[in-house]
Amino acid sequence: MASKFDPAYDDLPDEIPIFPLSGALLLPHGQLPLNIFEPRYLAMIRAALASRQRLIGMVQPRETAEAVSGDMGAAEVYPTGCAGRIIQFHETDDGRYIITLKGVCRFDIAGELPKHHGYRRVRPDFSAYRGDLQDVGGVSYDRDRLLKALKVYFHKQGIEADWQEVEESADARLITSLAMVCPFRAEEKQALLEASDLRSRADMLISLMEMALMDQDPQESGLRH
Repeated sequence: MASKFDPAYDDLPDEIPIFPLSGALLLPHGQLPLNIFEPRYLAMIRAALASRQRLIGMVQPRETAEAVSGDMGAAEVYPTGCAGRIIQFHETDDGRYIITLKGVCRFDIAGELPKHHGYRRVRPDFSAYRGDLQDVGGVSYDRDRLLKALKVYFHKQGIEADWQEVEESADARLITSLAMVCPFRAEEKQALLEASDLRSRADMLISLMEMALMDQDPQESGLRH
């Protein structure tokens, strides 16, 4: 249980900019590279870099008319996102920012604030996710089943992987990385974000990959139930 006074938690800001981006999932302790080129989001990055915490809230747009039309900045978003700290950035010759976010803590949107230079801002409620700020301990899950499903799933999706690196990855890093990179649907990625803990997220990963393979011949998929 977190103490009443937690410096890491108490340092979280009362407002953050949000970046609605379909298909992009940021999780606590994960790293997400982004290529920023829209003027409103360039302004957002400049403001974040000028702040002490350098935090941006990554959120998923719902499948509304705005999202379908491509205007993610105006789309309705899911109520839970993840704040990420800019840990690396590079400004290109043509004015883009190449940044890397490291996931810090999930949040619920307590309210939306007026836009600033075209980008959206919210009041984040981090209170339900204080545990995100703690070091990740051991995880009890069926690692062999996850790796078995992953190999077949990646083959079906045409995704190449360094399997030695995958198999040597620590559990927390493996679960977080797979949840972020696998090409699941938006609602599936959101469910992974909202999973209560790493064990639940790992179980959900296994289920999502196995369900994606159920339309294959069982002999081809290599999965057995």
